Amino acid sequence: MTTVTTRTVEYPADGLTMVGHLALPAGVERRPAVLVGPEGTGLNDFQRRRADALAELGYVALAFDLHGGRWFTDPQEMLARVMPLLADPDRMRGIGHAALDVLRAEPRTDPDRIAAIGYGTGGAIALELGRDGVDLRAIGTVNALTTGRPGEAARIRCPVWAGVGSEDPIMPAGQRDAFAAEMQAAGVDWRLVVYGGALHAFHHPPVDQPVVPGVGYHPQHARRAWRDIVDLLAECLPVTE
Repeated sequence: MTTVTTRTVEYPADGLTMVGHLALPAGVERRPAVLVGPEGTGLNDFQRRRADALAELGYVALAFDLHGGRWFTDPQEMLARVMPLLADPDRMRGIGHAALDVLRAEPRTDPDRIAAIGYGTGGAIALELGRDGVDLRAIGTVNALTTGRPGEAARIRCPVWAGVGSEDPIMPAGQRDAFAAEMQAAGVDWRLVVYGGALHAFHHPPVDQPVVPGVGYHPQHARRAWRDIVDLLAECLPVTE
């Protein structure tokens, strides 16, 4: 297995001190890099392990923070922070740009080869970076079919892959249709994969705490969605030895 080194990085964003997780592949040369955004509850070991897995594949990976180092265990408290954030594209972009600056400043990062992936709220932030015209090689999201301000999707400069569960009540069919219409009208190279029978946050293993209604783990589709994201990165952001 490739030797991966990790470290915690602190940086300011959204009026908070964010606590991200940076994972570096073996070697000293510059490598393509990936931002990894967490779902609304915050950054936890699940996303940290995702960053580590990407580093094992040869990417510099930064799992970024949403809540100043907090992981929300109370669903209502989480929604009270996340819903206003999701309604404010400029705040989302601020969080995304702050993390992107950290990733670009890492000497191992090739600043011209960066992708953004994310889950839930973190995926919405990845999409907002695209709508803000950031030069990304790919955007991959799971459970993040958010639509942006009119016309701004035309600024997206890379392929967009989105995955969602067919039974997700938080991202229902109407939202899937609106996202697809936005991407298509903007001329984006987009794909939408609907995982049959899956609920919201189907990618995330069960947690020992209350969750919002409509959340449920689907291990088979979780594995498939991860493979789909890895394939997206292999296509758009190949690691060349």
